[in-house]
Amino acid sequence: MRARVYVDGFNLYYRGLKTSRFKWLNVRTLGQELLSPEDEIDIVRYFTADVSPRAGDPEAPERQQTYFRALRTVPGVRFHRGRFLSKTKVRPLVGVEACFVEVHDTEEKGSDVNLATYLLRDAFKDEFDVALVISQDTDLIEPLRIVTHELEKIVGLGWLEANAPGKKHRSATSFIRHVTTPMLARSQFPNPVIGKGGLHIWKPGRW
Repeated sequence: MRARVYVDGFNLYYRGLKTSRFKWLNVRTLGQELLSPEDEIDIVRYFTADVSPRAGDPEAPERQQTYFRALRTVPGVRFHRGRFLSKTKVRPLVGVEACFVEVHDTEEKGSDVNLATYLLRDAFKDEFDVALVISQDTDLIEPLRIVTHELEKIVGLGWLEANAPGKKHRSATSFIRHVTTPMLARSQFPNPVIGKGGLHIWKPGRW
């Protein structure tokens, strides 16, 4: 069947990859791991934003751009960018609520809305038979339900955590498959990835 994959990059990173050693991930390969062998992926839509240097981690943007260069070598991968906001906020200190501290706060905006928009657009235009969404964002439950039950498409979730999916996610989708450690291991890029003109793209040494 015609298959399309929708990846919430930040949700994937923070729920599935942040503490793992499998960040050098080919999302198309992972998508095929989660789909059936007869499903043929044409496009992988990757929703993300360019990060800013964070406190204590000034190399984060460089690592991210290196990973993006690797992803661009994968046929069918399309980027959809939101915004990454970095600002300071004043918050009460836990346990000492009368004491307020100024903290660095980072927030990604737009990926969930963009993912929902393209999922609905592609379904309305009948551009897939089965969609795989790699995200656990609860804001996506209603568009998932619409595409599954009203547009009558097959929509699956790649579940990133060890806990069982909730009732709302289960009722809004056709199937849910857990992303396992062996799947992540099998879905790693080679190191280096060979880009255009034979360019070697090396996995960041520290991640």
